Amino acid sequence: MIARPAAWLFLIAAVALTFATCSKTMAQTSNAASKTSPSSGNAENGKKLFLSDGCYECHGRQAQGGAAGPRLGPGPLPLAAILKYVRQPSGQMPPYTAKVISDAELADVYAYLQSLPQPPKPDSIPALK
Repeated sequence: MIARPAAWLFLIAAVALTFATCSKTMAQTSNAASKTSPSSGNAENGKKLFLSDGCYECHGRQAQGGAAGPRLGPGPLPLAAILKYVRQPSGQMPPYTAKVISDAELADVYAYLQSLPQPPKPDSIPALK
């Protein structure tokens, strides 16, 4: 099978554009003061909201990512970046206004994402040894 250079270039360009967009969003929001502190979030309520609001449908039950949505955890983006993206997404994700989910509820979802354990290291998985 012959590799298609145009397809690879398109893929590389798409990844670069995604990275640039995320970097820009993070830079714009890193200095913004958030009204809700991530430490004030309730992880248990955040998990309930993550499931009841349908976040898991695209992002997976453990926020590991899926066919329609990227990985969100563990180790999520800063809360300010998540708030901005949820309110004004640039991809296929529908916008979630404050009428749908409040900033405090998003802080709870953020606390849930922060509470997710790191995956095991590959060398600790017997089948991979």
